[in-house]
Amino acid sequence: MWAARHYYYFLLLSLVRDLYEILLQMGQVARDRAKREKSSKDPSKYSVANDDSEWLQSFLLLLFQSLKRHPPLFLDTVKNLCDILIPLNQLGIYKSNLGVIGLGGLVSSLAGFFTVVYPQLKLKAR
Repeated sequence: MWAARHYYYFLLLSLVRDLYEILLQMGQVARDRAKREKSSKDPSKYSVANDDSEWLQSFLLLLFQSLKRHPPLFLDTVKNLCDILIPLNQLGIYKSNLGVIGLGGLVSSLAGFFTVVYPQLKLKAR
């Protein structure tokens, strides 16, 4: 239980770091888009959200574009989200099916495998 609790805290802190990095990337994408809007003759072509689109849609679009521009961050976030299923189940915080935990472990292992095979996909510390 002690090891599972500390592993859970480690993964939570890793997810907080990933969230911080995602927010930085989203800010960068938004600034890049704003610069393109200023220099473009057709600003509606490059805007993150048009008048008729929803706030959630524009947020998800910005999130998708941010993660697309930074694949190591995407892989690290997916790996951490899949890994957190294990201590959640062991600590009884969120009981889930063993198949779900196994699938999460498989996805996490594949993400880790990609970072070993392609070192450029490894998230570098700031």
